Amino acid sequence: MMTEDFYCDEVLNGKTEVQKVMETESVLAYHHTRPYYEHHIVVIPKIHVLSLISNEAENNDQLLLDLLHTIKEIAAEMTARTGAARVLTNLGAYQDSKHFHWHVVSGKQIR
Repeated sequence: MMTEDFYCDEVLNGKTEVQKVMETESVLAYHHTRPYYEHHIVVIPKIHVLSLISNEAENNDQLLLDLLHTIKEIAAEMTARTGAARVLTNLGAYQDSKHFHWHVVSGKQIR
């Protein structure tokens, strides 16, 4: 049974409009719709991947490389602009949306 997936159900199908930062054939990066930090970018694969430790991730090295390349570019730009960046992902019970995603954040926590 698949749980609700905000990224597939809302973002990737266009129901929730997002402000894109970067997009490739396999990866989408955008400003978080409800940011927790002053600067908060979400990076997702454009196909459903449950998590970093799921079979979909383990069997798709090119997708992981594409994700990391995008994260690296965004983190470098954020660090140049704000002086710092943090790159985060969650697993298991910490993962609210069951779709592999990364947060690139900087600045003060705002909520």
